[in-house]
Amino acid sequence: MNSSIDEVAEALGELGQRHFPVASLTTYKVGGTAALFCQVDDVETLIRVAQIARDSSTPLVVLGRGSNSLFADSEFAGIVVQLGDFAQQLVLPEQNQNSVVIAGSAVALPVMARRTAIVGLRGFEWAVGVPGTVGGAIKMNAGGHGSDIAESLVSARVFSCRSGEVNDIEKAEFGLRFRGSAIPDDDVIIDAAFQLTWGDSNEALGIIDDIVKWRRENQPGGQNAGSVFVNPVPGEIAAGELIDQCGLRGFRIGSAEVSVKHANFIQADPGGRASDIVAVMDHVQAVVQQKFGFNLRSEVRLIGWTHEISTRGSDE
Repeated sequence: MNSSIDEVAEALGELGQRHFPVASLTTYKVGGTAALFCQVDDVETLIRVAQIARDSSTPLVVLGRGSNSLFADSEFAGIVVQLGDFAQQLVLPEQNQNSVVIAGSAVALPVMARRTAIVGLRGFEWAVGVPGTVGGAIKMNAGGHGSDIAESLVSARVFSCRSGEVNDIEKAEFGLRFRGSAIPDDDVIIDAAFQLTWGDSNEALGIIDDIVKWRRENQPGGQNAGSVFVNPVPGEIAAGELIDQCGLRGFRIGSAEVSVKHANFIQADPGGRASDIVAVMDHVQAVVQQKFGFNLRSEVRLIGWTHEISTRGSDE
C-alpha cells in the first residue's frame, strides 16, 4: 500500500523527525530536507523502521557520513536513516593473536586506519584519506593508494530492507569490482570482519603520515564528495586526467565548480545548490564523452532526484 508521509510519521512516533535538513548529513553540505529522519540505535529499531517503510511503500535511504551522497534541493519524500553508536564499534584483536578486526558500518575509515596502525595491524593504512564509513566503503569497494576494501574484507553482517532478514555474507558473494559491487541498494551493512596482518606500528604510522601529506598537497578541502567519477580504465586512464585535458579545471555553474586543485573533485560553495553540482557533473560527462568517447560513471549517490538524473552516467 502507499501511505501518506503523515501516516508513516505516526507509525514511527518519536523516532521520526519531520522535514529534517539533510545538508548536515553529507560532506557536500547542500540539499533540501528529508520528509522523515531517524537515528536508529540498535538492529531491532532498524528492522522496525524498514518494516514500516516496506509496509507503506515509502522510500528508505540509510546514510553513513554522506561522503558520496547528494540530496536534491527539494524535499526527499521518504525516510533517511543514520545508524547510531551500535554501528560505530571497532573490535581489535589482542596483540599477536588472530589479526581479524570487526568494524561497525558507521566506523569512519580514517579512524579505523589509525587505530589499527597504532596497535601494529597492517593493511588498512590506505584508508586514512578516504572520508567514508565502513558500510559505504564495502558497497562501493572504496580504495586508494594501491589497495581497496576487497583486499582485507572477509565477510559482513547484512540487513536486507527488502526481506527484513539479517545474514552473514562472505566477501565472494558481494561481487566486488573497481569502485563498485553487486550489493543491492536496499541492503544495509551492519558490521564486517577484516583480515589484517601484524607488523611494525611505526612503519604503518609513517605510511599514514605520507598519505595524509600527499592528500593535503594534491586534493582540495572544503565541501566536496571526494572523487566524483570512476577511472574509466583503472590503473591506465584516470577520470581526473581526462577532465583536465578538456580544460575544465575551474569550470563553474552557479555555486559549484570543478576544483582547480584536482579536476575529479567538484566543490560546493557554502549555502550552494545541489542542482548546480549536478549541472557541473552533466557538463563534465558530456565534454569528456564528446572528446574522448568515455561515459564517465559517477561515484556520487544522487538521492531525491528523478530516475533519469539519479542513474545518468551510472552502471545501472
